[in-house]
Amino acid sequence: MSLPPSSSYVCDTLPAPRLVHDPPPAIVAPVVDDDPEPKPTPYSFQQPPHRKLCVRHQRMADEGTNLKLQQSLDALPLEEREAVNAVWSNFSSSSHPRRALILQGLLTMCCFSQLSLLTEHLSHLIRIDPFAVLPREISLKILGYLDATSLCRAAQVTKRWKNLADDNLVWRSICEQHIGQKCHKCGWGLPILEKKRAYRPKSRSPCPSPGPSSSLKRSAADVDCPDAPPVKRQRSGTASSDELQPNDESLSSTLLAPDPSASIPPSITRPWKDVYSERMTIERNWRRNRYTVRTLKGHTDGVMCLQFNETLAHPAFPVLITGSYDRTVRVWNMETGDELQCMKGHTRAIRALQFDEAKLITGSMDCSIKVWDWRRGKCIRTLNGHSEGVVCLNFDDNVLASGSVDATIKVWNLRTGGAFTLRGHSDWVNAVQLWDSNPGVRSSYSDQSIFDVPGSSSPRCTSASQIDPGKMLFSASDDGTIKLWDLTLRTCVRQFTGHGAQVQTIRLLLADECDEENVESKQDNSKQSLTTGASADSNALVPERKKPILISGSLDNTIKMWDIETAKPMKTYFGHIEGVWSVACDKMRLVSGSHDRTIKVWARDKESCTNTLVGHEAAVSCIWLGEDKIVSGSDDCSIKIWSFGG
Repeated sequence: MSLPPSSSYVCDTLPAPRLVHDPPPAIVAPVVDDDPEPKPTPYSFQQPPHRKLCVRHQRMADEGTNLKLQQSLDALPLEEREAVNAVWSNFSSSSHPRRALILQGLLTMCCFSQLSLLTEHLSHLIRIDPFAVLPREISLKILGYLDATSLCRAAQVTKRWKNLADDNLVWRSICEQHIGQKCHKCGWGLPILEKKRAYRPKSRSPCPSPGPSSSLKRSAADVDCPDAPPVKRQRSGTASSDELQPNDESLSSTLLAPDPSASIPPSITRPWKDVYSERMTIERNWRRNRYTVRTLKGHTDGVMCLQFNETLAHPAFPVLITGSYDRTVRVWNMETGDELQCMKGHTRAIRALQFDEAKLITGSMDCSIKVWDWRRGKCIRTLNGHSEGVVCLNFDDNVLASGSVDATIKVWNLRTGGAFTLRGHSDWVNAVQLWDSNPGVRSSYSDQSIFDVPGSSSPRCTSASQIDPGKMLFSASDDGTIKLWDLTLRTCVRQFTGHGAQVQTIRLLLADECDEENVESKQDNSKQSLTTGASADSNALVPERKKPILISGSLDNTIKMWDIETAKPMKTYFGHIEGVWSVACDKMRLVSGSHDRTIKVWARDKESCTNTLVGHEAAVSCIWLGEDKIVSGSDDCSIKIWSFGG
């Protein structure tokens, strides 16, 4: 049925309330007779046609608005009901232009009291709930443009809004924008929390998660006089000590040894909103400097190196390993603070260590490197090659590098047992860091390490040409320089100069951990060759792709961030009043430990200090950064765990 041009109805409005005395339409049942032909029944009941209602009248029907109006009308006298009903009927049967004219006339007749009544009712009537009208898919698309705070507020409106605002798809998108990186809109980033993502059953099979070592050098006077300026520690004072086993070997072996018979139950998923909320609490604690501190005591001399791992499948608790000037290596349960192992064997101070799921490697001032089964507390073998004390070390799946007081770097091939020496520094080598610049190229040799085969002989100084192409090494020294070595060519290909004193520590921020702005700033320089004066084939060692960032700490009281392409410092962090012994970093922040007894937390992109942690009574000699905690070791013989977890 077409309407005249003057009347363009948007919807068929609800019928006006009828008068109570109006007779209802008669319903006459058809008479059944023998006549096969049906006879028309003029008073028979017919189903009313379907009414097309707009959004507002659909809501009125749902809320029972017309029923309430009918009750008010029934309370009036008969004459008034007829008059009101006539007005409503005329307005309902009018076209939209005529309705507009009637309303304009009514508004001119209204006093302020009636206008006030209209305003009160219109403020509610003109509101439309979009999520009550739109399909769910479109509603979720709209909510996807909101931030987390707005989503939480939207969830408090109605049950329908809460159901939409808590949808997993919406919160998954929020998590993808923030977890592990900084959001471009709000500038916030959230920790990944690998220990929360990975299922940690009470299985005894290890989970591979090797990490870099923590190493540095300090003065001899620091123990007796903590306020003394940082100078080189004396190289004398050796003490003989037999290799001993832990006192409670059976207990520690039960806690740490893997059990292949354990089964892994199915994993359990959680709502993405809970995942975001948990990580937001930790990041907010970082920003507001909210933390708790626990102190682990057991060493009898300064703690010089440490590392912890929270993602091991077994044991189910996070493991911390520390090395000290008391010539011992201790294994700790980070959750309870209990000491699980005390490994002895070195005859002088332990200056560097690194462990993975299977082995622990330590470097000592007794000129040796020892490989341990840290789960059972047993020394597997000893490597000798340096003529003076070992100050630092770092290993990956097939290469071990160590730096020494003798100003040399020893590179051990874990596949073949070969080793060679790099010379170029003129003073102590304080830190080494391996870097695989071309991870796509692998050697055809087996990845099996000689350390994984009990009873094999120590590495011999033979050919080490089987090192994967593109394997590089950073080294920092007391001569104030940082060098980049090509382990395939066995030459120094770049030198970083800028520090005004001894460089004590370096850390490599890998490409996937760098901010996008830092990566973009280096794309213009990606065509520059890594090796100057080398053959054209050497350019293939560093393809045109994202490059990591090098961070260093020095006794000139500063921390520098370097562009490895240009060997120029990108940023310099000022704040410590004495030398920096150790630095650590991740995607979100940078932390440093200093001789001034403080730990500073830095905003990596702003070169500003966000927090200063005070608690140690002597120089902070080593530090390790987790997603929700900092672990530090000091000359005061203590280890502190600064936890920012919720």
